[in-house]
Amino acid sequence: MWLVDNVPVRMFYVGRRWRITDTPTRLRESIWTAPLTPPGGLYGWRFQATDEGGESFVFDVYRTETDWYVHRSYV
Repeated sequence: MWLVDNVPVRMFYVGRRWRITDTPTRLRESIWTAPLTPPGGLYGWRFQATDEGGESFVFDVYRTETDWYVHRSYV
């Protein structure tokens, strides 16, 4: 995942490059809260992303200690 000013703008997932094509929504105070996340910090994001072929999905992602994880994708 690539961020600009701590907001997702692009990602690479299942062998495809995705461009964030809406305004990402922060997901807070959820089951994704990580012990190392500072209080009031970011827990995850929900956003629409579009691949190079024009296919779009909504993704829920969260940060682990070392990387980003796609929890769910919606058509």
